[in-house]
Amino acid sequence: HVQLVESVGGLVQAGGSLNLSCAASGSIAGINTMGWYHHAPGKQRELVATITSGSNTNYAESVKGRVTISRDNAKNTVYLQMNNLKPEDTAVYYCYARTGIYTVRIYWGKGTQVTVSS
Repeated sequence: HVQLVESVGGLVQAGGSLNLSCAASGSIAGINTMGWYHHAPGKQRELVATITSGSNTNYAESVKGRVTISRDNAKNTVYLQMNNLKPEDTAVYYCYARTGIYTVRIYWGKGTQVTVSS
C-alpha cells in the first residue's frame, strides 16, 4: 500500500499563491503517476494536474497557466504550485498516486483545505 500525506493548505487572498506538497511512503516503487484533484462544495472531485514518473504532465483547462506540478522522485514527493488563485479554486485538494500497469491501484491522501477569499 501507499500512504500519502499532504501539506497543510490555507487561506489566501485572490491573486495570491500557494504551494502544496504530498509525500508518499510505503510501497512507493510501483508508483507511476502522481497528482492532485480538488473537490469543491456542490461539485464532483475534479482533476487539477498529474505528472508521470517520466515528468509528463497533464493539467485541467481551468488551471493551465496558473498551476505547475512537479515531482521529486528521490523524495517521493509531488508539488503543486498555484499562482493567481481565484475564489473558484476554493476546495479540498487531494493528493493522488497510481501504481501498476496491468493491475492498477489508486491511492488518495486525506485532503487539505484551500480557501481563496475575494
